[in-house]
Amino acid sequence: MTRRDGARLCLGIAGCFFLPSKGRVPRVLLQGGRKLNAMNIYVGNLAYRTTEDDLRQQFERFGTVGRVDIISDRETGRSKGFGFVEMPNSDEANAAIQELDGASVGERTLKVNEARERAPRGHGGGGGGGFSGGRSHRDRDRY
Repeated sequence: MTRRDGARLCLGIAGCFFLPSKGRVPRVLLQGGRKLNAMNIYVGNLAYRTTEDDLRQQFERFGTVGRVDIISDRETGRSKGFGFVEMPNSDEANAAIQELDGASVGERTLKVNEARERAPRGHGGGGGGGFSGGRSHRDRDRY
């Protein structure tokens, strides 16, 4: 049974995740009154037909799985071949990483490790360059 309660995600008897409102703060699970650090795990080289349920089943062999996301292309909706699994217990997460990194699933060899923070991105915007279509300000006195 999963229920959302404000900034808290409760997973039945497993405990509750406390979700930050913004930023990438490590999530914490309270289980039996003690805090466990959640670990975000990168899973690469997935078959394009792999579903979030398939990935969840692979990791549930090692313990509780909090969240599973397979990244897909915005335009086509097709999987990009990688995803993320969040496990509330870092010991269980490390066991999953040890066992699944390099494992063959289907016809693919998985790449599994602790996810790194995403590098900050620029604000986009345009860039200079290109053809200005005429004389520059330097040419104004030449004619």
